[in-house]
Parts: sequence; structure tokens; C-alpha cells
Amino acid sequence: MAELPAVCAAQVSGSVPVLFCFSVFARPSSVPHGSCYEVLIQKFLSLYGDQIDMHRKFVVQLFAEEWGQYIDLPKGFVVSDRCKVRLVPLQIQLTTLGNLTPTSTVFFCCDMQERFRPAIKYFGDIISVGQRLLQGARILGIPVIVTEQYPKGLGSTVQELDLTGVKLVVPKTKFSMVLPEVEAALAEIPGVRSVVLFGVETHVCIQQTALDLIGRGVEVHIVADASSSRSMMDRMFALERLARNGIIITTSEAVLLQLVADKDHPKFKEIQNLIKASAPESGLLSKV
Repeated sequence: MAELPAVCAAQVSGSVPVLFCFSVFARPSSVPHGSCYEVLIQKFLSLYGDQIDMHRKFVVQLFAEEWGQYIDLPKGFVVSDRCKVRLVPLQIQLTTLGNLTPTSTVFFCCDMQERFRPAIKYFGDIISVGQRLLQGARILGIPVIVTEQYPKGLGSTVQELDLTGVKLVVPKTKFSMVLPEVEAALAEIPGVRSVVLFGVETHVCIQQTALDLIGRGVEVHIVADASSSRSMMDRMFALERLARNGIIITTSEAVLLQLVADKDHPKFKEIQNLIKASAPESGLLSKV
């Protein structure tokens, strides 16, 4: 099969209309002139993120008038003229490996507020574990994004959590932390692949945030010993559901040690000091 002619990669001002096709859907949109494969993928995610299973492998194809059918996107392709592209899922299923590195990770702290203290199961325990995670983030230079659910009525983040140096604290009424302000903050951090998520409630804001993030292609690690709900039943069934959706259910110690990865890491001793005493089990080992 003949390749399409190479397209000049020079960036030119203006946008180009593109028809984005996925499954039975086709949506007209546009991308900047000179956009490459990565921009097309991001546009597909913005248009169809709630329908794309990010744990599968995909191929982008271009409709070639010459052949009257779709062909695999030519190597080095950039958008210069009006075109039609489609995203095709392959049959192979990708395993979620769950690797964490400080340079590609952001911590999300969700709604750990004063008014939730009397209602949330094991709230004291998850605050204690959450503080370890925030300290670990400062030691390792990992950005932290914090949300507060309707703080006017539910109060601010509890005083035990030291928010010194966090990237963003934002109020919300939506259950998901994936707000325009949060997406803008993530866009400022190069190379983000993973979010470490903790807070309340597991079956509401944590669950919705996790689903929204994986729909955008971000790998999610939920810290089970730093997340809870008013009901242990809701908490445990939410964790089970999320695990089935490819979200990694983990613990605070596992996250912190995975991020340093080596006893010779320059920050290992500081992280070791954080976890010398085992984290409270916050009811995770109790019967539901």
C-alpha cells in the first residue's frame, strides 16, 4: 500500500476542521494547523472520554480519498487540510501496571473538612494517614490539589492537615474533583500520568473523581487507608467497584515507598521516618 505524501510539520496559524469518528459517532471539530498524533488523541478524549476504555490499545486512522477507506495514520502525520480521522479499539486488553514516579504524579486530597468529622467512619484515622501523604508530597516535591465541598456550609479542610505549599485549594459543589480549575492546574504540570487520590466520601466524590480521571486517560491510585464514607458498606463496595474498573486500590505506605523506589534515594530516610509507625487500619480489616 502506498503511503500518503509527507506533510510539512511547520506550524501555521489558524485551525483546520476535522471530523472525529469513534464507534457509531462522528463529531465535527477543529485542531490547530500542524497538530500531530498527540493532539488528535487529546481531542478524541475531550469528545468521547466518557465512552473510551483507556485500558485498551487504540489506533488512529485517516480517511484516504485515494483508497476510499481508512488507513493507519502515516508516520509523522500532521494536520494541514480538512480531514476525517477515527479511533479504532484493538482487541488486546492492556494491564494496568500502576508504576508511580514523583515527576509524573499528582496527589488529590478530596473534601477532608471539619463538618464531616462526626459522620465519617474512622475519620481520625484517615486524617492521620492523609497528613502522612501530604508530608510525603512535600518531601518528594509532588504537587497537591485540594478541594472543599461547599465550604461555606461544611467548613474548611481540617486543621490537622497541613496544606503548606499545595498547588491549589478550590471550593466545589460538584461531586467530582475534575473541575475546570483543576484541569487547568493539571495542564500546567508537564507529564502527569498518575493521580494519587484520597479523602471523602469513597462512594461519592472519590468514586466520581476516579471515573472522570480514567476517562481522561489518567491512571488513578486510591489510598484505601486515607479514604472513607459514612457507611462501611458504601466504602467497601465502592472500592470493589473501582478496582474492577482498573483503578488501583492501594495503601499510603505502598504509595510512599513506590515513589522513592530505592533505599539509596536521597529522600528515603525522610520517607522512612514518616512510616516507622504503621498507619492505622481505619476499619479496612473489620467485617463489613
